[in-house]
Amino acid sequence: MSLVKKRIGLLVAVSLGLLSALAVAQSNEVTEAIKSRLAPVGEVCMAGEDCAAAPVASASSGEPRSGEEIYNSACMTCHNAGVSGAPKLGSVEDWASRIDKGTETLYDHAINGFNAMPAMGLCSDCSEEEIKATVDYMIEESS
Repeated sequence: MSLVKKRIGLLVAVSLGLLSALAVAQSNEVTEAIKSRLAPVGEVCMAGEDCAAAPVASASSGEPRSGEEIYNSACMTCHNAGVSGAPKLGSVEDWASRIDKGTETLYDHAINGFNAMPAMGLCSDCSEEEIKATVDYMIEESS
């Protein structure tokens, strides 16, 4: 084999080696980029795990919200329109038979759910006291 052919072969071999190294390096960068895009955005902490004892950040001032505040943020969607038979706020007719059952029954239905009424009115950050205050507000506005 001539000297020129040997040099060309060596040049081709070195070029292929460099291209392979570049491809592997780029592949690692691409793999890392994909991993970072697919990384979870949060963690799930189950009851009983150490992380479950961590305090939960709250946007509230620590004071319970008024019944009117809860109503406006969580209840009005259904109770303004009467969705699925929800008694409309301000409708004496809708509320009369319910009020006759007593406030404790209304509290129980609002807290635990009843018929189409979901438990806690789907207000996941409401306390039972806030739900009771909301029931009181709705009764006052509807009787």
